[in-house]
Amino acid sequence: MSDAEILAGQLSQLSDGELAAVVAVASHGRAGLAALHAVAQSIAATSGSHVSDVIDVTPDTPFPESYPESETPGPSVQVGDGPVTPVTPIPPAGIPSGTEIGGYTTAGVPTFESVRDKVEQRYGTSQGMGELDRQTPAGRSVDEQWDARRKAARDRLDQIRKSMHDNDSE
Repeated sequence: MSDAEILAGQLSQLSDGELAAVVAVASHGRAGLAALHAVAQSIAATSGSHVSDVIDVTPDTPFPESYPESETPGPSVQVGDGPVTPVTPIPPAGIPSGTEIGGYTTAGVPTFESVRDKVEQRYGTSQGMGELDRQTPAGRSVDEQWDARRKAARDRLDQIRKSMHDNDSE
């Protein structure tokens, strides 16, 4: 008999609520089993079993119901007892400390000049890309196709006009 068959036999002996509690604990934190976890918690809650949010994997692992307040480290324990760093950064010496640094105001809003510069740069880049595209063989063939279609359209329009004048003279 395999381990899976033994486990299945043991699980089949549990009540519905107990089995739902086991499934809820086993599926906790697994994204692919989120729906199963929610259903198992719902069944366990309605059947009177308690499903803990804390996963207790082995029965012999001691796990307190809650941690005492004294065991929760505070920020001073993590960073030491030194001075508190100010929230507002102070620029080092030699860097301008005006209202606009790097194209942004102190509130983080881009300035008009920085936005205009970005737009002009993107426009220049697009113009350059168009010129480069026309210099490639593929770009030249597209231009040639466009010219051929324009010439064909002009010729067809001339034919239509000529046929209309011929019909008027009859």
